[in-house]
Amino acid sequence: MAPVSLQSTLKMNSGYEIPVIGFGVYQTPPDVTEKVTVRAIEIGYRHVDSAKYYENEKECADAIRKSGLERSKLFYTSKIPVSHMGGYENAKEAIESSLEAANIDYIDLMLIHAPYGGKEGRLGAWRALVEYQKAGKIRSIGVSNYGIHHLEELEAYIKSGAGGEISVGQYEIHPWCPRDDLTEWLQKRNIVVEAYSPLVQATRMKEPVLQNLAKKHNKTPAQILVRWSLQKGYVPLPKSVTDSRIIENSQVFDFELSQEDMNSLVTGIDAPVCWDPARDSKL
Repeated sequence: MAPVSLQSTLKMNSGYEIPVIGFGVYQTPPDVTEKVTVRAIEIGYRHVDSAKYYENEKECADAIRKSGLERSKLFYTSKIPVSHMGGYENAKEAIESSLEAANIDYIDLMLIHAPYGGKEGRLGAWRALVEYQKAGKIRSIGVSNYGIHHLEELEAYIKSGAGGEISVGQYEIHPWCPRDDLTEWLQKRNIVVEAYSPLVQATRMKEPVLQNLAKKHNKTPAQILVRWSLQKGYVPLPKSVTDSRIIENSQVFDFELSQEDMNSLVTGIDAPVCWDPARDSKL
């Protein structure tokens, strides 16, 4: 059954629940982050996706506190940055810094932002995540921008006794960067797939296929793209600082794309608009 609201959730391998749409704050300036995040929560979002690299963790957490909702009702994500992929101790510093910046009891989801640092750095960062998860400071852990070879490296490490479970894999995903190989690998293992830049950074809004579907369903191209992610089983992370678009991106539960519609969004194009460490052969 299709999700019914912004409060609907998916169950992760950790046993915890993750809301089906997240509010993204990448490149959102710190001086506006708190305001727009408070507004998103008012609208109904219950999932905020931040990162140490974004330099707005404090503002996101301030918004969570100002919402007036119980902490358990809101889902907060941060990430270990590339700058702290030097191994276990380096990753611990990043986690401590994120906990201190947010000044909250726990982080719902902490991801390794990208597979830098070589094997030692990646596995050391995972070891740190597992340690903080066991201590209750982080509830669920996962990765972002990992290629299949990185995922298999991590899977072997976990099976060797390192512990933990990959709950989430976060990637740039949309019809012009579908990553079918990665999503298949993740979904076979019940790992939740998060889609960042699900709106293709507004670079494809005039594509005829989107325009046609928007007209057919009396929706905007952005709403078509968010709905596509949901129907693929992903957790999209649309971002905006514009009130009307924050609302618009949430109004995707009153229509459904047909199989024909979904097929029309198989573009045969693989053109990411962001960085792409997953396919960097040097990592």
